[in-house]
Amino acid sequence: MAIHEVKIFNGFERFWHWTQAALIFILLFSGTGVHGFHHLLDFEQLVWTHVIAAIGLMVLWVFAIFWHLTTGNWRHYMPTTNGLFRVARYYAWDIFKGEDHPYRKHFWRKHNPLQAISYLGLKVFLFPLLWLSGLAHLSYGLWQNGPLTNSTLEWVALVHTGAAFVMAAFIIIHIYLLTTGHSFIDHLKPMITGFDEVDLDPEEEAYLRKDEPWRIK
Repeated sequence: MAIHEVKIFNGFERFWHWTQAALIFILLFSGTGVHGFHHLLDFEQLVWTHVIAAIGLMVLWVFAIFWHLTTGNWRHYMPTTNGLFRVARYYAWDIFKGEDHPYRKHFWRKHNPLQAISYLGLKVFLFPLLWLSGLAHLSYGLWQNGPLTNSTLEWVALVHTGAAFVMAAFIIIHIYLLTTGHSFIDHLKPMITGFDEVDLDPEEEAYLRKDEPWRIK
């Protein structure tokens, strides 16, 4: 195995990442405002900002799901226990002793086992939970006269708000991890340029140099 600079994040993936991040921050800003945590905009402005950003994010998710399925990138999120406990121990203990990260990115698996499980959980559970609860809340006018409407709306609001707090916690942890190990810029650079250090076996290197030379430095 040899380490090379390989382009593992293409243009759409980087666009999706940064656009999603911006929309999530707008949603958190407007959502906390709706709940009265700040008064930087009036209530109506906050609601419309939240709705528009939510619709934009759902449209982006639809395109992202289509892209993952058609390009085969969904394979990077397949959970595995191979190396999972070493990575978990690193973040829980070894990182504070200055030890090196036990995982190196591979050409066919760019996320470490903990990342893969975390991102899969976001995509399969948390994002749909936010999506469905948000749509249920937004369409309240269509079902407000049904049975148990008030109690149902309360549960919808609690689920949506709880999922939003989990999303906020993920972002805080995500940003924190960018400050560990390498410098903040080194962690951020792959999602800007697309290139990252990847372990390649001889067959993978030969394939890239012959068929996709633009992806390897």
